[in-house]
Amino acid sequence: MSTSEKTWWLYLLDCRGGRLYAGIALDVEARFELHVSGKGAKFTRANPPRRMLAAQSFPSRSAALKAEYALKQLDRAAKLAWVGEITSPAGRGRAKRG
Repeated sequence: MSTSEKTWWLYLLDCRGGRLYAGIALDVEARFELHVSGKGAKFTRANPPRRMLAAQSFPSRSAALKAEYALKQLDRAAKLAWVGEITSPAGRGRAKRG
């Protein structure tokens, strides 16, 4: 299976100081562990993640990147509303919650 055929995930982390971090990954659990260990993004080295708030699946890297960009444009309240939307009963078929 090629990378383009695998499921990509958009995830949102709750980090130290109440900061939020959004990213994409093929293996969201492994990526979270990298962030926790200090080997993830520069932002999460400075603001270690406390927990994963939610993750949403996408059929391609391109779709996940577009969704990540859109999520990063939102204010904090809207990002937290996104968490509620994808973890609601209607959105659970495509979501993970940490």
